[in-house]
Amino acid sequence: MTDAEIFDKTKEILVDQFDLEADEVSLTTDLTNDIDADSLDLFEVLNRVEDDFDIKLAVAEDIKTVQDLVDKIKEQLAA
Repeated sequence: MTDAEIFDKTKEILVDQFDLEADEVSLTTDLTNDIDADSLDLFEVLNRVEDDFDIKLAVAEDIKTVQDLVDKIKEQLAA
């Protein structure tokens, strides 16, 4: 899976979860400051990511931006 495919799928999840427009989500989007995601929101996003990508993510305090999330997904897909 390419970086672009991972980003597109991740963006779909975020757009759906937070009722956003697609152009509101970029790799530099900060999940807490730009989307106003709280810890429960992030937990739900990570669960959906795990289901949609069929991966397992560790507790992810270091995921701050969409890029961080894409990198974690890529790392797990490669493992």
